[in-house]
Amino acid sequence: MIWLSTRWKIAIMVIPTLLFFTLFVVYPVGYSAYYSLTDFIGFGTPAFVGLANYATLFSDPLFWRSLLNTVVVLVISVVVIIPASFALALLMRRPFRGARMLRALVFAPGIIAPILVGLIWVFILDPKIGLVNQLLTHAGVSSPPIWIGGPTLGPVSIALVFIWSTVGFAMTIFYAGLQLLPGDVIEASSLDGATPFQQTWAITVPMMRETFAITAVLVTTNVFKIFELVYQLTGGGPIHKSETLVSYMYYVTFTSQQYGPGMAFAVIITVLGAIVSVGYLALLRERKDVVA
Repeated sequence: MIWLSTRWKIAIMVIPTLLFFTLFVVYPVGYSAYYSLTDFIGFGTPAFVGLANYATLFSDPLFWRSLLNTVVVLVISVVVIIPASFALALLMRRPFRGARMLRALVFAPGIIAPILVGLIWVFILDPKIGLVNQLLTHAGVSSPPIWIGGPTLGPVSIALVFIWSTVGFAMTIFYAGLQLLPGDVIEASSLDGATPFQQTWAITVPMMRETFAITAVLVTTNVFKIFELVYQLTGGGPIHKSETLVSYMYYVTFTSQQYGPGMAFAVIITVLGAIVSVGYLALLRERKDVVA
């Protein structure tokens, strides 16, 4: 390997990752894109139908309902997870007794399987047997909210459970970013009389702009993959009113056995996730250029 140039060494090391990415990402996306343009029914030779499957989806009101629910979950999750996880990371950075144990407890929900997370929260949010409504009833609330299984609060409840399972993971990203900040800058600002809030807002946050963007992208992509929580908490009901994009895609593809529209659904989800993620990163780059 001594005679190889640095460029070739890098290329050789990248090839296994590139092959893995092609096999498990590029090929499935291309496979889905191809069959989304056909009348594929699971067997036999499919016929080309163009954009008919996409037209079928766009004329389906449940598709738009699942998209709206996903947007609701996404907005609530990003608005809550980003500041909450950053605040937790700032708190965990301070030395105090039991800090390691507390970090482990906050991170713990992130390692629980989503299907188990949903099962746990069924016993908390269920309108009849859930802990929350039992507490509200004992507190004198005659008609407690229908958190899951009702016509309106399903997406909000899914978002809250997703936040609970994700905020610890996001906190670890911010915590790692805080550990990499140069301490001399913070120390110099303290000597200049900056308050802790001023240090956080004017120094820490701008220096961690990339960490914020990466965390936002990860939260967004995870929202677009939510399936187990919906399946366990609401099953998409009542009457598909709490479906998200992935859960309704599963229903269309495997329950209704509409494989062509299901593949079109998968392509749409991929494109939406990519657009949002690239938008975050593009916005970050523009801000960096402005600062520079």
